[in-house]
Amino acid sequence: MKKSILSFILLFICSIAFSQVKQLEKDQEPGKGNVSELDWLEGFWTGTGFGGECEEVWMPAVDGNMIGTFRFWSEGKLIFSEFMNIVQDGETFSLKLKHFNADLSPWEEKDKWITFRLVGTEENTVYFHGLTMKRVGDEINLWLALTEDGVRTIEELKYVKREF
Repeated sequence: MKKSILSFILLFICSIAFSQVKQLEKDQEPGKGNVSELDWLEGFWTGTGFGGECEEVWMPAVDGNMIGTFRFWSEGKLIFSEFMNIVQDGETFSLKLKHFNADLSPWEEKDKWITFRLVGTEENTVYFHGLTMKRVGDEINLWLALTEDGVRTIEELKYVKREF
């Protein structure tokens, strides 16, 4: 009986996490939106994720581009960082990013980016294909769908707005 209850609770928690992340179908057009709708994302955010500590900084949009940086460290050691750009493209926008090791060696090839296409937006929430960011007050939750060895998981990062 205890195993059944525990299994149900874990299934319920997983279904909530998986429902936070939306996906575009293979040939589905991206959602419509404007980078200027994301002014709620601006600022310095600190928190946890990936089993360590994280920070993100998002600058105000200029010319259809909203630039951000991310860094992750564990046990006082920088593990990796990211350069991010939310880019307007006609009636939609996407999030493009590159990863870097602590020594600034890139994960992706010189002319390659990881791209998250827009699914849609709601008040203080943006849904990209495989990535969701939602602000409530001075907190942001981020859910990222990851697939490794054919197994899909959802990583949750939790941030609080800070002053520099």
